[in-house]
Amino acid sequence: MKLLFDLLQQFGVSGQEYQTSEFLMQYISKRKYEWNVLPDVFSGETFHDCIILKFGNPRTALFAHIDTIGFMSRYENQLVAIGGPEIIPNTELVGRDGLGDIICKLKVHEDSLFHDFPRKIERGTRLAFNQNIRMTGDFIQAAYLDNRLGIYSALKVCEELEDGWVIFSTYEETGGGSVPFLLKFIQENSPITQALISDITWVTEGVRPGEGVVISIRDKFIPRKRFLDRIIKLAESSAIPFQLEVEEYGGSDGREVQFSPYAIDWCFIGAPEEHVHSPNEKVALVDLEAMIQMHSFLIKNL
Repeated sequence: MKLLFDLLQQFGVSGQEYQTSEFLMQYISKRKYEWNVLPDVFSGETFHDCIILKFGNPRTALFAHIDTIGFMSRYENQLVAIGGPEIIPNTELVGRDGLGDIICKLKVHEDSLFHDFPRKIERGTRLAFNQNIRMTGDFIQAAYLDNRLGIYSALKVCEELEDGWVIFSTYEETGGGSVPFLLKFIQENSPITQALISDITWVTEGVRPGEGVVISIRDKFIPRKRFLDRIIKLAESSAIPFQLEVEEYGGSDGREVQFSPYAIDWCFIGAPEEHVHSPNEKVALVDLEAMIQMHSFLIKNL
């Protein structure tokens, strides 16, 4: 699992994904020759910090966002949340500005956020949770399993994928923004009509750790039932453990696929985690393995 551990060390707060993107490009450039099919790779300034891989003749696209939640320095010692991080006083934060490395703690006063770094932090500096990876029994626990596990799953799918798009997108934690231009590129070059979302969901009263990957029937947004029925029927034939999720809230890159001008079906499929958007996100390893297997199985058989 060295790849996953390396991914968890990458800085990638929304809007500053370039370090994660550079790591992915280095990994892809080295490993793509070992995969079953050598993909076409699209990246660079035209795609901002996103990466697109084209394998063979795609029927399906697999999306994984590479950004994380975090914080941004404001004025004096103030911080502003990026995305929806769990606000836990005294949580350790890290980052870097023009004056050097930063390690500080999150402070809360009268519903406002601050840091305790002994000097001013340059305005607009992004801070992330300090990473602490723990393997405890059958679980992995760390910051940013959302969505480093989604990236990891997508990269594992790449190893045996023959036909499909694999897309590493940005901005998802702050409402999206990259998927529309990525879809435009895909539809102009090798169009598809279906998409899978490689992301992380929640443990709830109906979704349990250790009981398989989650196929989401709905979050805040609702995929088309005819497509979901195909997904579920295939999943039932796969012998891969899975759970069905019905939630009222939450979202993913699936939202932007649904809101796009293209008739593309989509479905969110990901492992459930506890302690969402905190430094202590926790996922069962068997659920991660089921996630990889299900993405690989579905993208081959849809």
